Amino acid sequence: MFPIDFCHIPVSIIKRSAGRSAVAAAAYRSGTKLTNEWDGMTHDYTRKGGIVHAEIMLPAHAPPEFADRSILWNSVEQIEKARDSQLAREIEAALPRELSGEQQLALVRAYVKDNFVDKGMCADFAIHDKGTGNPHVHIMLTLRPLKENGQWGAKCRKAYDLDENGQRIRDEHGNYVFDAIATTDWGKPETLELWREQWANMVNAKFEQKGLSCRIDHRSYEDQALDILPTVHEGPMVRQMEQKGIRTEKGELNRWIKATNRILKNLKQRIADLKLWIE
Repeated sequence: MFPIDFCHIPVSIIKRSAGRSAVAAAAYRSGTKLTNEWDGMTHDYTRKGGIVHAEIMLPAHAPPEFADRSILWNSVEQIEKARDSQLAREIEAALPRELSGEQQLALVRAYVKDNFVDKGMCADFAIHDKGTGNPHVHIMLTLRPLKENGQWGAKCRKAYDLDENGQRIRDEHGNYVFDAIATTDWGKPETLELWREQWANMVNAKFEQKGLSCRIDHRSYEDQALDILPTVHEGPMVRQMEQKGIRTEKGELNRWIKATNRILKNLKQRIADLKLWIE
């Protein structure tokens, strides 16, 4: 039985209503200096360390100029007019430390191409590694589909409610009643789950190729029907403090969880042995 670790793959939306911008996020992830033409703000992260690699991957029908990070994300900012617009989707995943830097990059490129670029999304990814044992990748994705002519398409289409005569129904304010239907399946829960599963599958395939016994699983311990307490995510700052011998609250909690899991495992084994003895 291979040892299996749970892999946390958070997926989030970058939106203006939270005071964020796609340009600022892209500048931070890539360690570059970018100006957001929508609000005129410049974001300079050229002194940010730990950025191993940053790259943009585009579908075949995307405008070639989108290979420029500033042009790509400013185009996104300009097409979204509302102050509460959703601008981009971001996926973060830990990179397996068992792979070399070149192997990690090849893994990310294959994953991004198969799951996002081939589906019509523009992808901007950055690999971060400060040498603290926490290599990971940030993947920023466009939300709008691209038309064949390279122009942005709509996120949703309107499906109007009709009366028995096939006429559009108005509400009490005189506005037509409609449902907003997404033009892609990129935001569906089952799609997000598939992306997580695909990452786990590709990482495990690399482990198998290298003859390694370790495996990861995107499902929670509960979904795997495992009686194991999950540890909490520590993050790079907590890990750095722990490595320096500074005990943290999260570190103490994880040590307690791991000790408890060992006790539970030992108890299960003793119960199993006792059943065999009784039989």
